Amino acid sequence: MNTKITEPGANPPAAAAAALKGASIIAAIKQAGITHVLSVPDLHTSRGLLFPIADDADLRLIRVCKEDECIGISAGLSYGDKRALVLIQYTGFLYAMNAIRAVAVEHKMPICLMIGLLGNKPGESPSGSKRAGLRVLQPILDLFGIPQDLIDTEADVPRIAPAIRDAYENRHPTAILIGRRPVYP
Repeated sequence: MNTKITEPGANPPAAAAAALKGASIIAAIKQAGITHVLSVPDLHTSRGLLFPIADDADLRLIRVCKEDECIGISAGLSYGDKRALVLIQYTGFLYAMNAIRAVAVEHKMPICLMIGLLGNKPGESPSGSKRAGLRVLQPILDLFGIPQDLIDTEADVPRIAPAIRDAYENRHPTAILIGRRPVYP
């Protein structure tokens, strides 16, 4: 498994054109066959993703108390031929690292993590952030061998479905980093 990092374009487009639309992200996860979304409410994606997902008849939202619970539930759903997406913030990823390491990495499970980068500057890589948690996220994913993709604009959204399909077809975790707050629709 090769780890890849795809950053947004070096010259970010104007603010209006750079918007990230929740409806596009939801369409992409449905295109990849996701049926279940596991989440702890988060500030970064709630308005643009979590609230619309809760109202979507095609997706089943499973709310959990702690992020590490998402990992075992997602693994169990994959054994039942269901595709799940774990929607959390980067702080939740850091909290759940042991479960991610043990279940997703060591057992090569198709755990699809959609990680909100709360506090990240749109158009910038989290590795350059002043926030330590954002700075260490990509290196940790690299150490775990988890492929990652930074989604920061609408132009990046078409990479979501292939990343999810690859995780399920080749049995490995993947991380989709949401670099800016999605807007809805």
